[in-house]
Amino acid sequence: MEIRRVGWGKKRYLSLLLLADEQEDMIDRYLERGVMYVLDDDGIKGECVVTDEGGGVLEIKNIATQPDHHGKGYGRALIRYIESIYRDSHSVLEVGTGDSPLTVPFYEACGFVRSHRVKNFFLDHYDHPIYECGVQLVDMVYLRKAL
Repeated sequence: MEIRRVGWGKKRYLSLLLLADEQEDMIDRYLERGVMYVLDDDGIKGECVVTDEGGGVLEIKNIATQPDHHGKGYGRALIRYIESIYRDSHSVLEVGTGDSPLTVPFYEACGFVRSHRVKNFFLDHYDHPIYECGVQLVDMVYLRKAL
């Protein structure tokens, strides 16, 4: 398994990016200013995009693994890698996600704790309703952990 930084051509991983953020114009808001990493294990299995939000805060804007490879530790490996390379330059790692029974428990299992929420984020910023596990996403939930 190898995790490597993507220097150019980030959009070639659009199918993976869309698994975590299903509206392309929303991805376009952070993709070029973010740093992208891909996890290769006999083929690309996952990706992660992080942005520097200032004040020592690093944000995971997008993280996804191929659906047929869920539960194999790839997402957790990407988070551990991000933590290890940014530990000396940032103090907080945060992630914003929908209040979903699929994603929130994953982040909590990785050591994140709920921080705050942005009311109606998914209603205000997406051109169609977003559903995860049969639940419509409304608020953006932020989780944080110290690096």
